[in-house]
Amino acid sequence: MSSDIVVVSTGLMCSVGLTSKEVAAAVRAKTMRFEDSPVFDHRFNPVAAALVPDDALPPLRQNVASIQSLPSRVLRLLRLATMPLRECAAPLGGALAPVFVGLPDAATMIDLDPTRFASWLALQAPDVADAKASANRDGRAGGLFAIGDAIDAIASGRAQFAIAGGVDTYLDLFVLGTLNAEGRVKSQTTLDGFIPGEGAAFVLLTSSATAAARGLTPLGRVSPVARGHESGHLYSDEPYRGDGLAATIRALFASAGTIPQVEEVYSAMNGESHWGKEWGVAFVRNRRAFADGHAMMHPADCYGDIGAASGPMMVALAALGMRAGRSRGPALVYASSDRGPRAACTIQAVS
Repeated sequence: MSSDIVVVSTGLMCSVGLTSKEVAAAVRAKTMRFEDSPVFDHRFNPVAAALVPDDALPPLRQNVASIQSLPSRVLRLLRLATMPLRECAAPLGGALAPVFVGLPDAATMIDLDPTRFASWLALQAPDVADAKASANRDGRAGGLFAIGDAIDAIASGRAQFAIAGGVDTYLDLFVLGTLNAEGRVKSQTTLDGFIPGEGAAFVLLTSSATAAARGLTPLGRVSPVARGHESGHLYSDEPYRGDGLAATIRALFASAGTIPQVEEVYSAMNGESHWGKEWGVAFVRNRRAFADGHAMMHPADCYGDIGAASGPMMVALAALGMRAGRSRGPALVYASSDRGPRAACTIQAVS
């Protein structure tokens, strides 16, 4: 199925930048920003992380700060999402658009309710989001799921514009303690691990016809999002075969019709060897879809694992690079969650 949905604006924040321009420039320069976090591992060594400085985050609005017993992780997610949402929504001139958000899948002491989070987000950024915002808890793949839901809303005529993205943080004692106990957090003694990060990434989507009518310059064209599931995921007792991502990418290209071979791949790989093996299986089974010598991008090398923000971040980076003429296309963007969800889409330049 072809798509006429385009990205017209982005809003990005992570450890290497507070705006889209800053993040894109830092990733392009391969800038890394990892430092000791305030959390210590079981050996009493500080956990290395890629965090946004506290003083760079906007304050909570009074009506959010006054809500009793909101977990610290939720408060940080709301602060992380605020500036990128506003940056992304700038072309709307104050008008509201449906917001679709991917949230963390990692469990913590107090469960994160997507519906309630949407209502809190509307309180924190009332100029952008409303209480009808849609949220999911599917982790890395969830940010792309949100983009898929936004595309469906526009394609069906339910919305002219839609904002989609993800926000995530690993800065949580329970989450980091659990991951450290599982041997997944990178350290001097755990080499096959990842750097916990945090961030938020959003894209403003519309049809190419609406973009032209509003005088908005498209950054890139995004395909419908293919969704899948890996039954042998990290926390499953079933054997891991890599079927989930391979089938998701195969379904993506089967539905997209005839497109040029992929010249760039944007992957949410975070440094754990598991994800490299997964990509190897997916690539071999879909080899014909990729150009010889295609570029492989895994920007978590710069800003750590940013969870649910990973997919939207990479969609934005691919679109911004194509619009600036610095990147080739088409680009494949894919993300895999710890507990099975898989998602993929393509980005193409708009002439």
